[in-house]
Amino acid sequence: MNFGEKITGWYHIHKRDLPWRKTSDPYLIWLSEIILQQTRIEQGMDYYFKFKNAFPVVHKLAMASEDQVLKLWQGLGYYTRARNLHKAAKQIVELHNGVFPNNYKDVLQLPGVGPYTAAAITSIAFGEPYPVVDGNVMRVISRIFGIETAIDSTDGNKEITTLMNKWIDKNDPGTFNQAVMEFGALYCKPANPECSACLFKEDCYAYKNKIVNELPRKNGKVKTKKRYFNYLVIISKETNETWLQKRTEKDIWQNLYEFPLLESHNTMSEELLQKKIDQSGFNGQQVKIQKTVHDYKHILTHQHIYARFFVLWLTPHHSDAFMKAMGFKSAFTVKIQNIDQYGISRLTDRYLKENKLNEAST
Repeated sequence: MNFGEKITGWYHIHKRDLPWRKTSDPYLIWLSEIILQQTRIEQGMDYYFKFKNAFPVVHKLAMASEDQVLKLWQGLGYYTRARNLHKAAKQIVELHNGVFPNNYKDVLQLPGVGPYTAAAITSIAFGEPYPVVDGNVMRVISRIFGIETAIDSTDGNKEITTLMNKWIDKNDPGTFNQAVMEFGALYCKPANPECSACLFKEDCYAYKNKIVNELPRKNGKVKTKKRYFNYLVIISKETNETWLQKRTEKDIWQNLYEFPLLESHNTMSEELLQKKIDQSGFNGQQVKIQKTVHDYKHILTHQHIYARFFVLWLTPHHSDAFMKAMGFKSAFTVKIQNIDQYGISRLTDRYLKENKLNEAST
């Protein structure tokens, strides 16, 4: 079986019509690859066009502020990708005079670019014969060739890379790489693969041995962590303002904005929050809990966030003292109607869309 010829022949007939496949511009190919990391094509498509239109060349992206980039990225998740995209654009301008590097070694030095992304960009844009090895590729190769070594191990990655190196078309590596990825996305899927219609069913080790659902193998899953977020949506009726703060720690949603946050070990009740307020030196006449919006569950990779949003009424002349007493030293006021100017997490965005803050304290 000539795996390379077979899969590229299939690709030429069945490939999806995607905008980044109609260009050889490495900047746009890079943009699409970063956006599509951990993201479905249906979701990533709109973001690809948003960034292409806002930053048509790398210089534009490099000159933008981080807040602009994060705001445009809002809702896509995995915000480290956006920060690295911005850093990489600056690096391309500073070290390469704004010209996207044309070889694997230099592309690999860009922030947020690993071996897979560097191989994808340079094989498609410059014809460099580096094989891509991502989840789709690992699944296809493991099943067809019977790789039973765990794919999340060094040995498993090496076995698959060796086979990809064996079959990659040195004259057209970009098409070969895209073909294997496309086949994994459309046919050799994680669940319910299209085995009956698969062009490899006569050769596929997993299909012949009835272990399709057992491959690829993995050593184990990372334990999921539960976190409890308690947001204080503090509203001043007199000024129609609320308070935001920026997440500056190296944690999820770094450099995005949110309401002042109290993280707890378990779900926080109104009684416990009121107790914390009382302990800070304020009473129910100065700071009043208007209502509680709870039962928000937000699932991230290896983290489940359980969130409650407490709507508090606060008189303006108590605001600064209350913020300091509660430990929100970096919080700042913003007009409620201007919140959408700030980059926020999908969780906060969901809350805002489901609750009208200008009516919350009435």
